[in-house]
Amino acid sequence: MNSQTTAAAPRAIDWRASITGGALILLALVIAFLLDSPWDSVSTFKISRPRDVWVVGHLTLPSQWFTTIAAVVLAFLGTRLFLKGGGRWTTLSLAVALVILAMAFLVWATAGKSISLTGMLQATVVRAVPIALAALGGILCERVGVINIAIEGMLLAGAFAGALFGSLMGGWAGIICAMLIGGVFGLLLAVLVITYRVDQIIAGVVINLFVLGLTSYVSSQVFAEFRWLNKATPFRAFKIPVLGDIPLVGPVLFNQNLFVYGALILVTLSTYYLFHTRFGLRARAVGEHPRAADTLGIDVIKTRYAHVIAAGMVAGFGGAWFTLGSVGRFDENMTFGRGFIGLAAMIFGRWHPLGALAAALIFGFADSLQQKLSILNTPIPSEFLSMAPYIATIVVVAGLVGQARPPAAIGKPYVKD
Repeated sequence: MNSQTTAAAPRAIDWRASITGGALILLALVIAFLLDSPWDSVSTFKISRPRDVWVVGHLTLPSQWFTTIAAVVLAFLGTRLFLKGGGRWTTLSLAVALVILAMAFLVWATAGKSISLTGMLQATVVRAVPIALAALGGILCERVGVINIAIEGMLLAGAFAGALFGSLMGGWAGIICAMLIGGVFGLLLAVLVITYRVDQIIAGVVINLFVLGLTSYVSSQVFAEFRWLNKATPFRAFKIPVLGDIPLVGPVLFNQNLFVYGALILVTLSTYYLFHTRFGLRARAVGEHPRAADTLGIDVIKTRYAHVIAAGMVAGFGGAWFTLGSVGRFDENMTFGRGFIGLAAMIFGRWHPLGALAAALIFGFADSLQQKLSILNTPIPSEFLSMAPYIATIVVVAGLVGQARPPAAIGKPYVKD
């Protein structure tokens, strides 16, 4: 009897992981050879501020040593992805790589200088708010099977409504009206894609273009003449007693404005709702297998309508941040693509509110980083610095292609028998 030997099948090449790994190796080389500073230089990060109750010493890091170690770690992560593939560690590897890359640039830029670490982290949280709320709006929709490309338009509509009604009736009325306007556009999206079964991508793009055109026209024709309609009083930060005095953590988490606290509460409530209540289980069932959910007595149409409208209200609240939580006025196209970045954060967070919040903080850090680097007069052109949040978005989305699994029924219209 002849013995037969079976050769092991060759392992399929994970091109996505290989390309991502190659990109990380390239970034490691950039850090190693371009981010050069004297070996004796030190980067100083201030933790305490002049009016803090408790004073903590500064954090000092050897600039060149830090960037060298960062390059080695990036090269290791890139080599591992290139040779062994990413698997389930791709998301974590990308997150670690983005943080290391951002910190390396920051340490290099502050070589021989000092910067307020507390202020930068505080700005990171603030800038993450609209991205986190946009991501949350996307999660509420896509968990029930509806693609919401219209998040950008809903943010812009919320910003416009917040400025207009905030100027007329005050900040709280501005927030309520922003959420209502966001809900109206959520209802419009629901009617188009659920009732009339319009292609969900096309419907979202149409809403984005409509809101952009409408707000741009009113801003240039009406607000330019009647400036008092675009002069709202933004919400100021308020400190939570005792907690706000904790070094570093206090100013970052407990000395913020209404929108930061609101975003954290909404993320917490959404997490509990989606994963710890029977209503959340029903919503996820609609997004995974609407036919089976209908068989079990779940009203698929009503569930989708409710979640898309709720997503619009969340996005409207996030849009109000741009006016009532920041500058107090509306400017043309002032959301600057934060809705699309929020969708990237949703994918990065794997359609989980807490994961999306973590991703939003990474994007917020990239946004805050480019602001700080421009202040520090680095040799990098300001035009390239302004690209930082969008480059981070491209890297994240490209690195997660084929890894993050969306709800099974996403984008599929449901027709009841």
